[in-house]
Amino acid sequence: MQDLPRQRWALTLSYDGSRFFGWQKQADGLPTVQEALETALSRIACEPITVTVAGRTDTGVHASAQVVHFDTAANRQPQAWIRGVNAHLPEGVAVWQAQQTAPHFHARFDAYGRHYRYLLQSSPVRSPLLAGRAGWTHYPLNLDTMRQAAALLEGEHDFSSFRAAQCQAKSPVKTLYRAEISGSSEWIKLDLHGNAFLHHMVRNIMGALVYVGSGRLSVAEFEALIAARSRLQAPPTFMPDGLYLTGVDYPPEFGIVRPPLPEWL
Repeated sequence: MQDLPRQRWALTLSYDGSRFFGWQKQADGLPTVQEALETALSRIACEPITVTVAGRTDTGVHASAQVVHFDTAANRQPQAWIRGVNAHLPEGVAVWQAQQTAPHFHARFDAYGRHYRYLLQSSPVRSPLLAGRAGWTHYPLNLDTMRQAAALLEGEHDFSSFRAAQCQAKSPVKTLYRAEISGSSEWIKLDLHGNAFLHHMVRNIMGALVYVGSGRLSVAEFEALIAARSRLQAPPTFMPDGLYLTGVDYPPEFGIVRPPLPEWL
């Protein structure tokens, strides 16, 4: 019997990372986003489906616009991959967009940029309504010094000082196109746009910027930390709660557009 022709689909999805043990499937069966999505897709396709993701996220890290691709012989309309799949997904994850794409499209290797936002509350008391959804520090923060330090991150650098020990990237040299602090003294947003990111890079940068904002690290010392290229000299990794993958950049030929940020973020 001749094999049916296969189609390649790209999905954009969002998820609440506090409900899962990261993106990647775990051997011990812990709930992960990949496991939930592949199970739901397999039910709609009536065949086993494996997805390839733009970038894996750790336990507690969220996404407003993650991208995956998968191949299937099932002939389905886009709404089947959205509403149909969402009907089989657990709370905390949903598909927003589905489109058939070129057979050679690759969610990870064709991505030339990724966007992250870290949402941080600076307050004597942490809001219980945002537990798991925003980072928190009880220190008052100086946004001006944080902006000065963040600006030093833009461009091509060796980011070893912000690299997790277990990072498997071949090179610590990455390019940040944008590193911007915005918001108020109580609600602070860190936006990073780069060609690629190291394991825990955003959380480690956020931790160092909190040190700058609270006066425990000067802007000059932050600059020296970048130059030191040593994780041993850097502040601790910050909590995952406020970290969101907010978009992935692809060449226009694939027609995959980064959606706007939700108003609440």
